[in-house]
Amino acid sequence: MAEYNTARAGTRAGVGSAQIDEGLRAHMNKVYGTMSIGTFITFLAAWAISGLATTTDPSAAAAQIGADTYLTGLGQAIYASPLRWVIMFAPLIFVFGFSAGINRMSAATAQTVFYAFAAVMGLSISSIFLVFTGYSIVQVFLVTSIAFAGLSLWGYTTKKDISGWGSFLIMGVIGLIVASIINIFLASPAIAFAVSILGVLIFAGLTAYDTQQIKNEYLEHARHGDSEWLGKSAIMGALRLYLDFINMFMFLLQLLGNRE
Repeated sequence: MAEYNTARAGTRAGVGSAQIDEGLRAHMNKVYGTMSIGTFITFLAAWAISGLATTTDPSAAAAQIGADTYLTGLGQAIYASPLRWVIMFAPLIFVFGFSAGINRMSAATAQTVFYAFAAVMGLSISSIFLVFTGYSIVQVFLVTSIAFAGLSLWGYTTKKDISGWGSFLIMGVIGLIVASIINIFLASPAIAFAVSILGVLIFAGLTAYDTQQIKNEYLEHARHGDSEWLGKSAIMGALRLYLDFINMFMFLLQLLGNRE
C-alpha cells in the first residue's frame, strides 16, 4: 500500500490527505454504483430475453425444450442456430474493443458503452433461465453478492500488497477460457466441474486484487489532478469488478444451481 501512504503524505496544489480521502470515497462509490447498474441491466435483459424466447403455447412454438416449454422463433434463432456462437463470444469481443477504444471516448460515452455491454452480456447469459430454476438463480446471486462484498471489502481495507497476484490470476483466466472452449467440444463433466471450481477461486482472487488496484490507481492519479482520467477510470473499474462478479456468479451457478 505504498501508493496510499505516499499520496497521503504529500500535497499538490493544496490537495491534502482529507481531500484525497473524500475523493477516494466518491470514486469508489462511482465504481460500485456503475457496476451495480450494469449488473441490474444484465439480469433484467437476460430475464426479458428468455421470456421472449420461450412460450407455453405449442401453436406459437418453433421447437420443444421441455414438457410444456417451447422455443419461439426468437429462441430458436439465439439458442439453436449458428447465431448462438456469435452471441456466446460477443461479450468477449465487446470488452476487448471497449478497453482498446476508451481513450478516445468521453467519460459519459464510456459509461453508455458500458451499459450497452451489460445488455449484450444479458443476451449472452439469458439461457440460464432455461437451464436453471428461478429459485436457484436468485439463491446463487445472493451467495455471490455476499462473497463479492466480503472479498472486495478485504481488498479495499487490507494493508497487504497483493499486486503480485495479478500475473498469476490473469494466466488463470486465460487457462479457463482455453479449457472452456475445448470443453464445448468434449462436453466432459469432469472438466466442467474442475473449471467451475478453479473459476470461482480465480475470480474471488481477482475481486480482491482489482479492488486494491482500483484504489491504488486513484491515489496515484489524484496527486496529479488528472480529472479526465479519473472519470474514465471509474468506468473501467466498474467493468473490472462487474466481470469478476458475473464470472463468479456463473461458475457458482454451475456448481450450486438446480437444473430445470
